[in-house]
Amino acid sequence: MTKILLLSDTHGHMDESILKYASQADEIWHAGDIGTLSVTDSLKKIKPVRGVYGNVDDHRIQQEFPEHNRFLCENVDVWITHIGGYPGKYNVRVRDEIKQNPPKLFICGHSHILKVQHDKKLGVLHMNPGACGKYGFHHVRTMLRFVIDKDKITDLEVIELGKR
Repeated sequence: MTKILLLSDTHGHMDESILKYASQADEIWHAGDIGTLSVTDSLKKIKPVRGVYGNVDDHRIQQEFPEHNRFLCENVDVWITHIGGYPGKYNVRVRDEIKQNPPKLFICGHSHILKVQHDKKLGVLHMNPGACGKYGFHHVRTMLRFVIDKDKITDLEVIELGKR
């Protein structure tokens, strides 16, 4: 069983409320627009971090994190990218690959809109944790947490961190 904290679009922001939830996870996943490496450095002091770079991230972040991160967590095939779109409207960067080789869990950020949706056609669970930073048009800062147990994704919870 692996407890995951999923966040995105920090845009250089980190605070104690994020770190509190990070300490309760087994792994922290960041879906891009990190903003500065101090964000992921502070998270790495607490738990292991997997992530991707986003469209605002500079060359230093791009050297540390890939554009796409595909891996197994327990028995779940996970694909994280920053700009991915949504079921039925996947971004051109991922569209062909996701149709030919769909993961079980597809994660992206970028929109600052929290959304969890099942793509019934491809059998993919799509997650976007919204944005937990203070930059952007979102009104409430959000993250997701969930559990991966063998091949099951359970205990999904929305975390609201208050107004930006």
